[in-house]
Amino acid sequence: MPESATACNCTACRRYGALWAYGIEGERIEVSGPTQTYTRGKCVVFHFCPTCGCVAYWRGLETSKTGRYPMGVNLRLTDPENVAQIPINHHNGLKGAEDLPRDGRCVADYWF
Repeated sequence: MPESATACNCTACRRYGALWAYGIEGERIEVSGPTQTYTRGKCVVFHFCPTCGCVAYWRGLETSKTGRYPMGVNLRLTDPENVAQIPINHHNGLKGAEDLPRDGRCVADYWF
């Protein structure tokens, strides 16, 4: 279970409407199954379900200090009751790369 979810306002994440659970490939995040990809710039590749087109996760194109790839899994594809109480972090990816203070909201607050 992730410790937090991140709502990013960059042009890609805002359009996808994703809530990301961040981690490192092979440590806290495991993904499987076929995907279609879209490489955005020189930093990240987005993976989409080839059947329905939903964005499933992103993976960094450069490794971390440990030699593994950073990743984010889209929590909006999870059953709401399983992730409802996870707190939300806000990331200002639109104007730089600034992490903003938490405002007390959790994943459930983003679902109607």
